[in-house]
Amino acid sequence: QVQLQESGPGLVKPSQTLSLTCTVSGGSITTSYYAWTWIRQPPGKGLEWMGVIDYDGSTHYYSPSLKSRTSISRDTSKNQISLQLSSVTPEDTAVYYCARDNYKLGVYDYWGQGTQVTVSS
Repeated sequence: QVQLQESGPGLVKPSQTLSLTCTVSGGSITTSYYAWTWIRQPPGKGLEWMGVIDYDGSTHYYSPSLKSRTSISRDTSKNQISLQLSSVTPEDTAVYYCARDNYKLGVYDYWGQGTQVTVSS
């Protein structure tokens, strides 16, 4: 059973960089045909896709609205996916999720439980 667990600070000050980690267990992040995605949900709003890194780490895609501030990376030795979002504002307050994108099925088949991040001074 694949499990994803997000972790990171719950409170970030405006203009700082938000850093989150998704630890994957029960499966390798380098397994073919999977990609690893960050998605967020601001309060009272829908899900927002932020970006993705594929199984071999060679391909990254980012939301055009967040591309200039977003970086997704991986640590294969720890089986982790990381998200960095720079120059945060209160509008970046959200629950942040990592999810596995299953290319074969065309679905996000595993999700973390999400982690709340609040941007406030």
